[in-house]
Amino acid sequence: MLTILIDGIAYGMLLFVMAAGLAVTLGLMNFVNLAHGAFAMIGGYVTALAMNRLGMPFLLTLPFAFLVPALVGVVAERLLYARLYRRSHLDQVLFSIALVFMAMAGTDWLLGSGQQLITLPGWLQGRFEVFGVGIGRYRAFLIVICAALVVGLQLILGRTRFGARLRAAVDDQRAARGLGINVGGIFAATFAVGSGLAGLGGALGIEMMGLDPTFPLKIMVYVLIVVTIGGTASLTGPFIAALLIGTADVAGKYYLPELGAFLIYLVMILLLILRPQGLIARAR
Repeated sequence: MLTILIDGIAYGMLLFVMAAGLAVTLGLMNFVNLAHGAFAMIGGYVTALAMNRLGMPFLLTLPFAFLVPALVGVVAERLLYARLYRRSHLDQVLFSIALVFMAMAGTDWLLGSGQQLITLPGWLQGRFEVFGVGIGRYRAFLIVICAALVVGLQLILGRTRFGARLRAAVDDQRAARGLGINVGGIFAATFAVGSGLAGLGGALGIEMMGLDPTFPLKIMVYVLIVVTIGGTASLTGPFIAALLIGTADVAGKYYLPELGAFLIYLVMILLLILRPQGLIARAR
């Protein structure tokens, strides 16, 4: 039971890292970016190609899995997304969905439709026991890395000048510019960090989720569930929602494999009935 719980927490942490960028862009920037999973796919392919074709160690690929999607995110934000900030959510959804299918088709054409496999270093393989409880080494690694990212994000958004400037830019762009805040730069940096986190999550998730050109669609469903259940008032709600979804998914596959993914949607429906505004609602 504890082993399943730990595996569920690790999976939930991974989902949160991939969903954090969307939670920020949707909750703070009020922008619906359904192409978020495409940036996760980019990070995953950066790690897979660097390991399989260049022979790079797994840990050394992770900074690149963050930086490459972050750079792509900056370019996309300046050239494409910035033009849609004041458009309707329907326009944003249609545009980002189109980007998803373009990214999938381009990846399939360039790299093929097969699964990308990686071999983790030996110290991340296998399991170890703590008080008789078997814990996967890679699951423990994910929990530590993702927990550090969660704490770092909370501190940056809640305790730093950058976080304050981001909230001010979202609340009133004209007033923020009058105070000397570079609104465009703040939005671009936020988008870059969110894209980079998605890419890092994609790289960390190869071993658990697999990786192929359809990855953005698979991830989009889970990410949207996490953000919908958690709410967009802060990162606390999506974090709790990711842990609930991750634990429910792992436990469901173990105890009720015949239900498949139905259990996740059941949990989502129940939580939305109880808390339609999300677990953590924005103060009015």
